Amino acid sequence: MALSRPLLLTMGDPAGIGPEIIAKACRDAPDDLAACVVVGDVATLRRASRLVAGAPASALPVVQLSELADWAGVPPRSIAVLQRCDLPELAAYGQVSAAAGKAAADCIVWAARATLAGQAAAMVTAPIHKEALALAGAEFARFPGHTELLQAEAAAFAGKAIDEMPVRMMLANNELKTVLVSIHLSLRDAIAAVTLDRVLQTLQITHRSVRSASGGAPRIAVAGLNPHAGEGGLFGREEIDIIAPAIAAARAQGLDVSGPFAPDTVFMRARAPAGESGEFDVVVAMYHDQGLIPVKYLGVEQGVNVTLGLPLVRTSPDHGTAFDIAGTGKADASSLIAAIRMARSLAG
Repeated sequence: MALSRPLLLTMGDPAGIGPEIIAKACRDAPDDLAACVVVGDVATLRRASRLVAGAPASALPVVQLSELADWAGVPPRSIAVLQRCDLPELAAYGQVSAAAGKAAADCIVWAARATLAGQAAAMVTAPIHKEALALAGAEFARFPGHTELLQAEAAAFAGKAIDEMPVRMMLANNELKTVLVSIHLSLRDAIAAVTLDRVLQTLQITHRSVRSASGGAPRIAVAGLNPHAGEGGLFGREEIDIIAPAIAAARAQGLDVSGPFAPDTVFMRARAPAGESGEFDVVVAMYHDQGLIPVKYLGVEQGVNVTLGLPLVRTSPDHGTAFDIAGTGKADASSLIAAIRMARSLAG
């Protein structure tokens, strides 16, 4: 799909695998990477290109853009980079540092603002390291990750308070989609975050954002919080007192919502293997690991993280910085390529 505006890729933490998987994606999926511009550090991307090629003569050329508007003139099979961070020296692979964290964060902020302003069609973010982000300075230390940082940028752009820009994380692959009621919280805090208002808001955001396979309203399944969805109150009353009333309120608004279902089986019911249709289009999960484990088990290499509720399209691969293999050339770019394809589809 041809884009009239560029798609921005943020480089992620320069000490991790983000630059490497970007270079591999440019090498392995040139058609998908057409019109993509990397917001990052030119020297870091050149190092990644050499790493992926194995020999300097085989490395894809890295083209430094002066302005984003120059994206259309980039030659095919090149890595277009817009330098929008200050990295005094190349980051050491696999090492947490404030400099790397700040470089990654600066790229995210610039890309978000450009996309919000309509200069780009969408943004795809390579992985960042949360500890490095926390070291990047007070302006970034308050954000647990990408989602919260992007939420703050979108709210500021719209002139709203952060709580007026509710967002949710969706993890998706070709077989399963799941949306989370809470994201980066301790398990104890995540349980406390299961409130009627928050569950209902998640259902509303999911209804507005997720496309049904049939083209109609998405069929939303809701996972319970407790084993066996509480077993009628024997294992907890959250399903009775909170989740079921939220579902009833959503249904009264015309949403196609069912549940709460036992969380150990609902994902199997929603799964849509190749050529088949699942019973549901998407599952709303009560907390981070409940929803992400089943999707990642089906294949990390195809998982895509999508932020719902933002006034921009943002996707990312569903894995982290992989500091343990950074710089070895072993990183798999499949999830990033899937994220780019989804971003192009959503932006089209």
